[in-house]
Amino acid sequence: MSGQNFDVLRVQAQYHLMHRIRAFEQCAVEALQAGDVPGPIHPSIGQEACAVAIVGSVAKADILLSTHRGHGHTLVKGADAKAMMCELLGRAGGCCGGKGGSMHIADFGVGMLGANGVVGANLLIAAGAAHAIALKGEARLVVNIFGDGAINRGPFLEALNWAKLYELPVLFVCEDNRFSATTRTADTTSGPGPVARAQSLGIAAVSADGNDLLALEDVAQSLVAQIRAGGGPRLLHAKTYRLTGHTATDSAPYRDADEVAFQRTLDPVTRCRELLRTAGVSATELDRLEEQANQEMGAALAFARAAPYPADSEAFTDVQDLDWARESYV
Repeated sequence: MSGQNFDVLRVQAQYHLMHRIRAFEQCAVEALQAGDVPGPIHPSIGQEACAVAIVGSVAKADILLSTHRGHGHTLVKGADAKAMMCELLGRAGGCCGGKGGSMHIADFGVGMLGANGVVGANLLIAAGAAHAIALKGEARLVVNIFGDGAINRGPFLEALNWAKLYELPVLFVCEDNRFSATTRTADTTSGPGPVARAQSLGIAAVSADGNDLLALEDVAQSLVAQIRAGGGPRLLHAKTYRLTGHTATDSAPYRDADEVAFQRTLDPVTRCRELLRTAGVSATELDRLEEQANQEMGAALAFARAAPYPADSEAFTDVQDLDWARESYV
């Protein structure tokens, strides 16, 4: 973990936030295994530093678009954990009324425009949101997080081209966990990758260690400052690793056990703990922060399990074409 001179209290808060993300997802997986979640769960365990460093570098007024693996991003943006857990369990009180679930979680109140279950689809939405911000002359930006598999889909080129053409205020973030579902991304990707592809369109781009909290934060803050200064779009390639399978039910037999064991030594939560220990923070205090996160998310899960399901009368609210929906439902 880079960075010898840092604000210890601030990094402690970030350490706690990473544990909140991990605890939330561990509870979500528990709920799925118990049959409480009507849909898949895509954990981001091992990728927590990306959420904390990148999403933590933008303001509440800024817009976030995330992937199907977006619990951590949404929590860092400020969404309520209980409302998120209700959403995963399809309960009333969920931040999308229990209708979106894990892959389409959103909270407009904190600037979280939505996760997306379609790989790469959020890139185009991000370009559109950034264009609206530019047309309205607003002093905010969009941060768009997508996976490495998305760079091989058409929306990646379309969105980056549009953003550069109109110099839009958007930070594109490729959260590269090295796998596109169950396939190694390197096996299906030609050329040197997302940085080179962005640069070919004239977009300044940089790679960073996605498991080094402070180094990644420095890069993210620099890119955000450039965008706010009118520099147009930027791309950040954050290299990380998911320690779980593609979904909570995927045992990931396509990965070598030694590879996973090595990647566990690079776990961002563990690295941050070691950094804080060298700065003099006691193991007792760090354990307390971890336990506090576990208790919070355990309580969120209990709250969601006790919450009622949405009323039948809510089935067609928020539907764009109500008459068509009713006819199709019947």
